[in-house]
Amino acid sequence: MDLDLPLILTSAVLISGAIWAFDVWLLKPRRVEAASGAQADETLESELEAREGVQEAREGVQEAREGVLKEPVLVEYARSFFPVLVLVLVLRSFLMEPYQIPSGSMIPTLLVGDFILVNKFSYGIRLPVLGSKVVDVGDPKRGDVMVFIPPHESRYFIKRVVGLPGDLIEYDGVDLRINGEVVPSRFVAQLPPAKPTHRLYEEQLGEVEHLVQRDLRRRAGYVIRPRTSAKCRVSQGAWRVPEDHYFMMGDNRDVSDDSRSWGCVPDANVVGKAVAIWIHKDPGWHWPSFGRNHLIQ
Repeated sequence: MDLDLPLILTSAVLISGAIWAFDVWLLKPRRVEAASGAQADETLESELEAREGVQEAREGVQEAREGVLKEPVLVEYARSFFPVLVLVLVLRSFLMEPYQIPSGSMIPTLLVGDFILVNKFSYGIRLPVLGSKVVDVGDPKRGDVMVFIPPHESRYFIKRVVGLPGDLIEYDGVDLRINGEVVPSRFVAQLPPAKPTHRLYEEQLGEVEHLVQRDLRRRAGYVIRPRTSAKCRVSQGAWRVPEDHYFMMGDNRDVSDDSRSWGCVPDANVVGKAVAIWIHKDPGWHWPSFGRNHLIQ
């Protein structure tokens, strides 16, 4: 089960802020009022100056005053953590957020174990948890690598934007067509060279040149079958992208679970644009490395 970090972080901010505000507006004035009563004991303290135990009386009055003014432990923690939580929430919700790549659907662009940075500002400022856009900055472009929530699950996915609103997308397992035109691609290499199981192609999507991987072990004309009633599917191997939706595909074309299976992604489910790999860590007991640091194309 994936943790809903935006929901957890937003809840922590609201709870800690509410506790702190409740103390400032209600509890603290009561403590100050009670401490003023302890202040009145200073008269008694001065009367006892000529008697024995003057120092003990003075210390007792001071301890009583400090005890009355002392914040409850819960309030102290809330006051300490609230500014930090707000800062983290602002950074993650509106600027940058880190993600880890859990699957191979974006090979060769992204590998399992890559840690990436996602620009939350590229496609507009959205409210955390709700996802509603409050400031329009820009829209996803063809070829962008985008993090989003798919229509059939509540966890984050990352794929490449292939279809924009109004586009007709066709894919027969070999050629990708957008609005009737074949997307340009050229052969790059076979992997591994001795007994190849995959082929790499360089593809041009909009202004973005990127690599895609095809599995030679798949039969010719292999097409991923839809497992749900994808609303934007018009026929076998063809999809029409509705308004305010996007058609997403993985660069590892023959193993990617994407819009070919579960349909188009609504704009409300967009999270942000993947912009860079900042660290890589192979699964298991391996040290992280910075050898794959680069901007994402």
